Amino acid sequence: MQRFIAIALVSLPAIWACAENWPRFRGPNGQGHSAETALPVNWSAASNIAWKTAIPGDGWSSPIVWDGKVFLTGATDNGTKCHVFCVDAQSGRILWDKHVFDQQPRRKEGKNSYATPTPVTDGQNVFAVFGDGSVVALTMAGDIVWTNRDVQFYSRHGLGASPILYNELLIMPYDGSAQVAAAGNYPQVSDTERTGWQIPWDKSFIAALDTKTGKRVWTGKRGLSRIAHVTPLIANIDGKDQIISGAGDRLQGFEPKTGELIWSIYAQGEGVTPSPVLGDGFVFASSGFEKSTLRGVKLGGAKGDVTESHIAWEQKKGVPTQPSPIFVKPYLYAITDGGIASCYDPKNGEIIWQERVGGNFSASPVFADGRIYFLSEAGETTLIEAGPQFKVLAKNPLGEKCQASIAISNQRLFIRSDKNLFCITKP
Repeated sequence: MQRFIAIALVSLPAIWACAENWPRFRGPNGQGHSAETALPVNWSAASNIAWKTAIPGDGWSSPIVWDGKVFLTGATDNGTKCHVFCVDAQSGRILWDKHVFDQQPRRKEGKNSYATPTPVTDGQNVFAVFGDGSVVALTMAGDIVWTNRDVQFYSRHGLGASPILYNELLIMPYDGSAQVAAAGNYPQVSDTERTGWQIPWDKSFIAALDTKTGKRVWTGKRGLSRIAHVTPLIANIDGKDQIISGAGDRLQGFEPKTGELIWSIYAQGEGVTPSPVLGDGFVFASSGFEKSTLRGVKLGGAKGDVTESHIAWEQKKGVPTQPSPIFVKPYLYAITDGGIASCYDPKNGEIIWQERVGGNFSASPVFADGRIYFLSEAGETTLIEAGPQFKVLAKNPLGEKCQASIAISNQRLFIRSDKNLFCITKP
């Protein structure tokens, strides 16, 4: 018996040795794809739950997973105290809970939180951003490596974008608005308060920090833009890497080593939340609220203002304003906040099918093993078959409020609700 226990303990880390990590918002490359197979198809609050762990405080950051550890953030004491949590992916036990610093809560939308940005990891450190724009780096054991509190972020909506990593840079967009002493309520607001929200301004930027020291390396200026919550992604265009980053009224490409603005298109809309996705030489992006439009933008040869030359198509039906679209070759898929799912031809934006899933949606969909997973705010995950016909495979309720996106690793799904972190597996 003792020999068996010893073997089991030694083998436990090996359970995750071949698992795909989920290191950032929307997975390994920010596209919402997982290479995992044999994932659960059916579950409920009472079945196929490996474990359920209560997470202290509030936060809508999505879970990330690395080598059998799940990381997420939260804010306690009415949003003032910022925490990073590490949960054992096998047992659900909280391995550590680190209070990293305090923040001064500012205005935000009701659906937002003071810990909405999803953390990111390179396997050596975990990097987290909180509602006031502050950044922290921690070791995998929970020790603070550095903090950067240079940005005093303000937005009427709060902060919703997530950081990404590129080589040894941590890249974070800050698309806010002008701060006023006492925020009013639309439409009775001053022009000062409307600046950056309804009136474009030139104060939004992307910051790149050195992952080793936390020092600012470069600042990428957008020009005129408005409020947004878009997580960037990296694309290889014409043989060179670019940061693709959306903002209110804008979709842009930046040089990742210097922050130089390479190209920009005008796309009217504020409060943009969906992150762009790539496919077949295009970037697909939603313009968010106000003239909501889904666009296919050509990537090759873009330089300067390419609004007239590089927008290949526009579609105004089925446009998501919060969940991100997802490209699963050869189609593009999206779901609206109100639960209308669409499949598009990515070459021209034409609708292949459009069907009502039902419910309200904030979380971005994920794809694995031929299936697309749509997680509703009521905690129900609808699985559809990726393809030219709409086919529902399962509907799985958890019965708790969900706005964070699903993470996938080691044939398991990790879903965060307003109260708990769930680990879902096959029997």
